[in-house]
Amino acid sequence: MTNQGQGLHARVLESLGPAITAGAYPPGSVLRTDELEERFDVSRTVVREVIRVLESMHLVASRRRVGVTVLPPEEWSVYDPNVIRWRLAGPDRPRQLRSLTVLRSAVEPVAAGLAARLATPAQCAELTEHALGMVATSRGQQLDAYLRHDIAFHRVVLRASGNEMFARLGDVVAEVLSGRTRHQVMFTDPDPAAVTLHVRVAEAVRAHDAARAEELTREIVTGAMAELDILAP
Repeated sequence: MTNQGQGLHARVLESLGPAITAGAYPPGSVLRTDELEERFDVSRTVVREVIRVLESMHLVASRRRVGVTVLPPEEWSVYDPNVIRWRLAGPDRPRQLRSLTVLRSAVEPVAAGLAARLATPAQCAELTEHALGMVATSRGQQLDAYLRHDIAFHRVVLRASGNEMFARLGDVVAEVLSGRTRHQVMFTDPDPAAVTLHVRVAEAVRAHDAARAEELTREIVTGAMAELDILAP
């Protein structure tokens, strides 16, 4: 596909995906390719490529003699980063954030405990680097820089757990953290207590203190849930 074709593909996808996840096309709705071609002023090839991507996310299904049908939410690929991002941009944002934060609370403390047992020296150094980066960018409304360190920190924890299933959740956690910043579901500056907890997690992992790493990480995700109670009830 040419660069122009990729641009058209992205434009249609970034319109249809959020519309479906926001409920603009209720489950059972039929998307007609000819209408989509006309609406977006694109070729049939572009529409088909977009439909294929939406099918891969289980947002739609193509059936002979029926067409492209919107699937119910329980069939969606809810761990797909695009689906997460689109849902966080929609009217169901508070419930989605809460659901994802509950997932984090179930996974990340356990991952941190495993990381304390299994992290390599290089991974320990990465954790420390990003924890200190969070400290350095936690004031003065440097939210974008803070977010980069925050995402990187949690990716390292999940990867250092040695569990490939946990590691694959790195993109999910990244979208949750990005969504909180993008949609201003957090305070102007990060909570100093949460920043300090990240530093202590890095220290616990480096000290191979699994119980402490798990306990501190549980405090982080509990704090994130408490923030939601205030900012996205």
